[in-house]
Amino acid sequence: MIRKSTASWQGNGRDGRGSLSSQSGVLSATNFGYRSRFEDGPGTNPEELLAASHAGCFTMAVAFGLQMAGFTPINLETEAAVSLEPDGDAYSITRSALTLRAEVPGIDNDRFQEIAHAAENKCPISRVLKAEITLTATLLEDERQ
Repeated sequence: MIRKSTASWQGNGRDGRGSLSSQSGVLSATNFGYRSRFEDGPGTNPEELLAASHAGCFTMAVAFGLQMAGFTPINLETEAAVSLEPDGDAYSITRSALTLRAEVPGIDNDRFQEIAHAAENKCPISRVLKAEITLTATLLEDERQ
């Protein structure tokens, strides 16, 4: 299974503008830029999208873990808080803090904690933060020359 998204950027890093689109169409030319990333400007940013991905992935992993253990949650709500911090002359995502609030009939806290922590380790987004990254870079010829 392969899922794709694209980013497009025009201009320099601080004053330029970008847009993000996803294969599913959920993101369609969604704006992002310096102000939406490092200030409170309109649009989204990669860290917010990573946080949404992590929250969704983890919550689904918890739901499957509960199902396999014979429990059906009434509600699972997860917040993922992704931290972006200066790291020398670059920035690093230093953590993703997950906060889960769950309503699960018939489960005791020890079993719930066991399932939640297993889901944290099984969630593909948790695992991707340790994954190999590959890059294919192509420089297009400037047709204006």
